[in-house]
Amino acid sequence: MSTRKEIVSGFYEQVDEESRLKRSRHGQLEYATTMAYIHRYADKNSRVLEVGAGTGRYSIALAREGMQVSAVELVESNLAVLRENSRGIENLESFQGDAVDLGRFADNTFDVTLVFGPMYHIYEPEDVHRAIDEAVRVTKPGGAILFAFISVFGIMYANYFQGNWAAGQEENFDGEYRIRHFKEQLFTGYDIVEFEQLFDSKPVEWITTAGVDGMVESIEDREDFRIPDEEFDAFAAWYLHFAEKRELLGATNHLLYICRKK
Repeated sequence: MSTRKEIVSGFYEQVDEESRLKRSRHGQLEYATTMAYIHRYADKNSRVLEVGAGTGRYSIALAREGMQVSAVELVESNLAVLRENSRGIENLESFQGDAVDLGRFADNTFDVTLVFGPMYHIYEPEDVHRAIDEAVRVTKPGGAILFAFISVFGIMYANYFQGNWAAGQEENFDGEYRIRHFKEQLFTGYDIVEFEQLFDSKPVEWITTAGVDGMVESIEDREDFRIPDEEFDAFAAWYLHFAEKRELLGATNHLLYICRKK
């Protein structure tokens, strides 16, 4: 059977991850909203760790702002792009590695830790908790940790209204409508409360849970969908204002769980 790394690497070797946050409105909104939240907790003097850095869109941007950034990426093809795009940026170091083992970093090292991809692709409960514990361990007391995760309902809305609902339901829910997590899903989604409860026994203080792309991914393929360039900034500002409204979170595809280490 294929390992989690093999499944995840095989997927990212076939897709254009580098342009994901640029080529669509939902990607642009995800990036704008996520950067707004990062800047609430990080400034040019911060030491930042990004786990699951992909091709480096966030890490490179933050390093260019003057932050000292360490980037960890599981997928070697993504890491190669990150390293190519960050040539000459001396305050950015990059490593191949897995969120479940950040042993190269000492305890209490980073002011802000970003876990922006791993929780989409970690399935076994022990690995989920190991990834959370490792991110908490390497963060300084009082430091902020931002975990990205996916709503299982957002997955259903965005991907299974093309005559394939039964297949999506079978993949993401069992016969009692309990949410399923297994590596062959590739992307695993959570109920919002289910994800928040993962942190109940952790030495962190919850700050907020926020959506970062709303319903845009699920409606962007409509023929009449349109957000002109001249309206996008106003739309992004409006969305950010309401990003934490509980009644909207389930329909969002990508979310952030934000906490502070005690």
